[in-house]
Amino acid sequence: MLHTDIDLPVAPALVEPPRERSRRSLVQRVGIGAMGTAIAGSIAGVVASSSAAEAAPPTDDDIFNFALNFEYLGAEYYLRALTGSGLAANLLTGTGTQGTVTGGSVVPWNGSAIEAFAQRLAIDEMAHVEFIRAATGTAAIAEPSIDLGTAWSVLARAAGLINASQTFNPFGDPISFLIGAYVIEDVCVTALAGAAALLTGPNNIAAAAGLLGTESYQAGAIRTLLSDLGAGQVTDAISALRAKLSGVADDIGTTISGNAYNIVPNDTNGLVFRRTPAQVLNIAYGGATSAPYGFFPNKVNGVITSNA
Repeated sequence: MLHTDIDLPVAPALVEPPRERSRRSLVQRVGIGAMGTAIAGSIAGVVASSSAAEAAPPTDDDIFNFALNFEYLGAEYYLRALTGSGLAANLLTGTGTQGTVTGGSVVPWNGSAIEAFAQRLAIDEMAHVEFIRAATGTAAIAEPSIDLGTAWSVLARAAGLINASQTFNPFGDPISFLIGAYVIEDVCVTALAGAAALLTGPNNIAAAAGLLGTESYQAGAIRTLLSDLGAGQVTDAISALRAKLSGVADDIGTTISGNAYNIVPNDTNGLVFRRTPAQVLNIAYGGATSAPYGFFPNKVNGVITSNA
């Protein structure tokens, strides 16, 4: 449920680069669903790979399977927002423990043009799942357990957007849906950018570049739509939390130096931020050091699973 009377605090600024907050409050324009429950666990230190991968470098299949966890997350989010149901059963099997998806429902679109945008996101993410599963063959991981319910409230409260008595439902309306998409897509971009350095096969590197390109287009479009809505206060708070969980200043919201249309989170060289698998997982797990692990209650599937 949306609440239009919630005053969102201004998120703390990142050290680099300097940032300014948009004067147009998303709360004043459209409101935001309230969010609740405290973030689980403390923020763990981050390392370049999981403990399993430290003994031997991850294979290309390991890297693609790591990415597949997040393609599962995105596909389930977008499909449920549109249809109320997730991926087909034949796209859920594989190595590791097949989990279940909790939460998610059809967004009351009410004629919003954002619905057409969501359809494209769902089609692309489902195609990514199919592509990676085909590329990895019998090594493809099963879909892990995914939390599309309480995990949103955990993350949102940790970002300082709401209090303990409130909850956030990204399926409650089109704008809340965009906020949820903002949480997911930027992380996928930084994960794929970081994974590029770990791949060895030229064809695999080219495939990863294609995936990265699509996710980047999606993330830029999401940022633009939210900028149009004056959502800087919300996106900046989420980005500040992701940077805190990552352990370095590697995220920027949609406002920077007085410009409310920051469509790319990048460094001083104009390059998109890159994250190690452990940094990505620490964000997805909400910094948790014990179950439940954020959006992946039982951790992700595959070789690379640790955020510490």
